[in-house]
Amino acid sequence: MAIDFTSMLLDENIAGNAANTASNILGNPFWLIAGIVLIVVTILLLLFIKKIIINSILGLILFLVVKFGLAVQLPTIPALVVSIIFGPAGIGVMLLLKFFGLF
Repeated sequence: MAIDFTSMLLDENIAGNAANTASNILGNPFWLIAGIVLIVVTILLLLFIKKIIINSILGLILFLVVKFGLAVQLPTIPALVVSIIFGPAGIGVMLLLKFFGLF
């Protein structure tokens, strides 16, 4: 069984490159600032997306209540799409359009 010395040298070269890269990152304030910025951006995105999802779910629930609970005759697909995209305000607009006779 032969020993492959080229793969051993290659592994040592890769480990040396990783150590050099790690030492370049260590103590560099740019990477500290970049990490903090990425954490803040992630938190803000999660908070923003959470509000959008809650708004869409509320719109869907209100659509179901208006359509099936109150038996208001709205066009199903447009009212559903508007209520999911715009939430409670969307279903409110659809009810106003129905009140004024545009649907």
